[in-house]
Amino acid sequence: MKGSKTRALIPLGIFLVLAALLFYGLQLDPRKVPSPLVGKPAPEFDLPSLRDPQQRLDRELLLGEVSLVNVWASWCPSCRQEHAELLRIAREHGVRVIGFNWKDDRASALLMLRQYGNPYTVSLYDPDNEAGIDWGVYGAPETFVVDPEGIIRHKEIGPITPEVWEEKIRPIVEQYRARNS
Repeated sequence: MKGSKTRALIPLGIFLVLAALLFYGLQLDPRKVPSPLVGKPAPEFDLPSLRDPQQRLDRELLLGEVSLVNVWASWCPSCRQEHAELLRIAREHGVRVIGFNWKDDRASALLMLRQYGNPYTVSLYDPDNEAGIDWGVYGAPETFVVDPEGIIRHKEIGPITPEVWEEKIRPIVEQYRARNS
């Protein structure tokens, strides 16, 4: 009799453990997923320019000054949401913003830039996720802060807002600009 009561409690114990794991998982913020690339050189790439398919761009593009590498797509509502902030950052703070057009249609991407303005010094074109995999991209928008030596210093998942810029990204940009002066 005592053994059957103990056996009856096993499913309850398993249920409680699973419920606790689920509850813990629901408390996690998916935007706080640490990137294994932070502190490491930006991955190599060889992609065409969005604007000129004949122009090839590679990792050398990231060297020499602090850059924001912004993963975006015309089909992405959050990318449209952050677009005005990227324009402001490029204009008011003189930050080099490099676009990483991801899983997109070239004509649609170019139309979006014509309609809403172009904050990007240049945009890489990665319609088939050729380089996105190496960068650990799993959604748009994502933004990487890359220092003048080509080292990734921060990855931000989600749209850049004025608060995200001021509280998270700008201090990192200023830190690496000062080191490069």
